[in-house]
Amino acid sequence: MTSATSVPRPVLSTIDGIVLIVGLVLGAGIFRAPQLVAAGSTSNASFLLLWVAGGVVSLIGALCYAELGAAYPSAGGEYHFLRRAFGRQTGFLCAWSRLTVIQTGSIAILAFLVGDYAGSIGWGDDAPPWVSPAVAAVVVVLLTGLNVAGLRQGCRMQYVLTTMEVLALLAVTTAGIMAAGSAGNPPASSHIPSSGVSLAFIFVLLTFGGWSEAAYLSAEFRDRRRGVVRTLSWGLAIITLLYLLTNVAYLLALGLDAVAKSTAVAADVMRRGVGEWGAVLVSLGVMVAALSSANATMITGARSNYAMGRDVPVFGILGGWHEQESTPKAAFLLQGAIALGLVGFGAVTRHGFEAMVAYTAPVFWIILLATGLSLLILRRREPNVPRPFRVPLYPLTPLLFCAVALYMLHASVAYAGRGALLGLGVMLAGIPIILLARSRPAPGSSSQPLPSRGTP
Repeated sequence: MTSATSVPRPVLSTIDGIVLIVGLVLGAGIFRAPQLVAAGSTSNASFLLLWVAGGVVSLIGALCYAELGAAYPSAGGEYHFLRRAFGRQTGFLCAWSRLTVIQTGSIAILAFLVGDYAGSIGWGDDAPPWVSPAVAAVVVVLLTGLNVAGLRQGCRMQYVLTTMEVLALLAVTTAGIMAAGSAGNPPASSHIPSSGVSLAFIFVLLTFGGWSEAAYLSAEFRDRRRGVVRTLSWGLAIITLLYLLTNVAYLLALGLDAVAKSTAVAADVMRRGVGEWGAVLVSLGVMVAALSSANATMITGARSNYAMGRDVPVFGILGGWHEQESTPKAAFLLQGAIALGLVGFGAVTRHGFEAMVAYTAPVFWIILLATGLSLLILRRREPNVPRPFRVPLYPLTPLLFCAVALYMLHASVAYAGRGALLGLGVMLAGIPIILLARSRPAPGSSSQPLPSRGTP
């Protein structure tokens, strides 16, 4: 049954939330980023400290999101927070950006990654050019169909994928320990960083990216008071521990010099620890990691689309919630269609993967920066709103998070170059739409009626 008055029900346990966040964050980055981080590190200790720092910075941001999610539980997540703090136009640009750039671009990137590795397993270096986009399209269609069938089906798949993903990381860790035990310690490092610590930290935080998606599940936790903070704190603790174990294994098996020079560090570790077949196992692990992240990204992305449909008449079709399946079907279908379009774009240009990576990052950090600022604004503007969880060391914690987000915004624009303009242009393309649609809220708005910006 679908209805304009149906709303998300509290059906998720904290364990469900943790599995979704761990599955979303533990993407393919841990198989690709360590060599880039090692290139900017001066020693084993600095290499590992960068990963610890990534976990700490992510936790600082998570505390800010936990307060907002507990005080303003909504399927709209960041969209809902920004709408309350800055007004309808800013909130809409957030949801529009997720629909057209961040979530759909991420889904297409992850689907292409599955296609690339499927081609390498089936054909090696001679894979036909149609294989990767064809597999990517199949991934988008199948995962979209699975999630349209219902939240429980999507969550069950997430449990399976996250379990396989964690097992793959533990296999790499075990192989690293075996390699160190059989071949002795790697030679002492004579490594000279080829890139700065700042660039290395960019890749660390990119590997941790995705924890903020817990905000889009806040209205569906059974524990409305502590579901978000428990999900984020436990999820990030598990992720940081797994990242540390995996990178320690890389160092034990290869040493910092070899990690920095490797083009496929996990495959090199598996090859040294268990043999040539280990490289195939790593390829399967990367595919599972990409599928896990894509599935979780779909689940959270559809919820911001649903919230936008409840508030903006022109997107009203997205605001239907199917109560029996606990899912916004139309929001999933539009998200899948746009992701398929981006897969087609990548297939035509042959540079779609790189372009999408470049243009998603700046928009992503703009939204995180604005969300950190929204905490400061809402604390001041709405002091009487019940806050089951309050961020510690306020206002230092949100100010520190905003500073990191601003730095990452600058760094991502510098890294993406002209590619950043494409994502920002798509984001700003939403302005004419909201100007036409701002005259009245959609019936059954997912958010409370809001005062004008700056009005108490």
